[in-house]
Amino acid sequence: MPKIADIQETPNPNAVKFILREPVSAGTSHSFKNAEAAANDEFARSLFEVGSVVSVFYMDKMVTVEKTDESEWDEILPEMAVPIRAAASVATSNGHSAAAAVGGAIAAAVAHDDPKLREIDALLDERIRPYLAGDGGWLEIVGLEDHTLRIRYEGACGSCPSSLTGTLMAIENMIREEIDPDIEVVAT
Repeated sequence: MPKIADIQETPNPNAVKFILREPVSAGTSHSFKNAEAAANDEFARSLFEVGSVVSVFYMDKMVTVEKTDESEWDEILPEMAVPIRAAASVATSNGHSAAAAVGGAIAAAVAHDDPKLREIDALLDERIRPYLAGDGGWLEIVGLEDHTLRIRYEGACGSCPSSLTGTLMAIENMIREEIDPDIEVVAT
């Protein structure tokens, strides 16, 4: 059962990030925009059952929960701690570590056929995703068609106003400068 190491505010005032001592996933991100989407995920479903939860995102040793505007953190944080502490930790099996599982997940994720898409993904891994994770969020590539890169923000970034303006522009500028000057980045 994961123990909570820290609870951090994010740039999104309606989202907090729980830092855990043990991982709840092995290198894969899990994002749920509503309770219906979390119906088949026991951990996410238990967080929605607390009430006042708008979205849940978790990956490795991080859980980001977004609340409704009307609810107060002081009231719901203690209630959220219960299902987080009750969640199953990702156990190692057959002597393989969680790091090996992460490596496998990353290798699968970057197995794009398009060399330009692999280059963009590597750039995002190196320069953008660590910062988004630091704020309780993440970014997934949805696809690249012609010169339009479609991305999806997850976690605290999913509804944060700065991710849809300043961060999006910064990502587009970085990709244009380092990979392709004609790329347009669109958040879906």
